[in-house]
Order: sequence, then structure tokens, then C-alpha cells
Amino acid sequence: MSIDEIVTAYHAAMLHKSPDELADLYAEDGLHEFPFGGLAPYKGREEIRAGYHAMWGGATFEAQEVRRVALYQTTDPEVVVVEQNVFAVAAGHQITVPGLLVLRIRNGQIIHTRDYMDTSAITQVRAAAS
Repeated sequence: MSIDEIVTAYHAAMLHKSPDELADLYAEDGLHEFPFGGLAPYKGREEIRAGYHAMWGGATFEAQEVRRVALYQTTDPEVVVVEQNVFAVAAGHQITVPGLLVLRIRNGQIIHTRDYMDTSAITQVRAAAS
């Protein structure tokens, strides 16, 4: 898969809240980190799958759209930065969650993600859902 195809599939997995679609984008020993937000990293494709099953399985929000704002190539050919907005509805409230993904992609698979989400927007989603 090309970088563009991986990013498009990543966003589709988010929109569908599909841990299987997301995990299948990763190398077997892939790593998914959350530098902000206090979540432990997911190590390996199956831990990514299980972690997102737990996270999205009980989520009371619905993603309406995942919009790529920009895709930045870096000087490292394996690393791209994705600027994105997730438009979600939680308990009737529309909330936008901006974020950045720093993806390291090798041989058509994600080997490392640093997932930077706007934690104040995540707090709004959780508050609206409760």
C-alpha cells in the first residue's frame, strides 16, 4: 500500500470504529503510542486490535467524518505527519477533535504511530456522553 492509501484506510477504520481494519494496517510488531492522554502504548498488531476493541467498543460517540487536513512528508522517507479533524456526535453534541498522527511506514505497513489528540476535545466528548 502507498502512504496515501494507508492514511485513507486509517481514517476509514476510525470512521467505522473498526479495530480490525486499523490493526490490519500495522506490521506484526507495530507500536501505537499516545504521547498525550495518559494511555499506555499498544505493542504489536494484536495488542493494537485488542486495545481499540476496548476503546471503541464502549464508546458512546459516533464519528461523522474524519477529514485529512494535510499530509506532510518529512526528510525521513518512512515518516509522515498527518493533520486531521474528527467530527463526532456525542449525546447530540457536535464536537471536533483535532489531531496529528506521526506515522512510520515501512514496506506498506505502519511500524510506529505517535497519536496526538486534542485532550480538551476528548474531555468534551466524554463529558457529553456521560
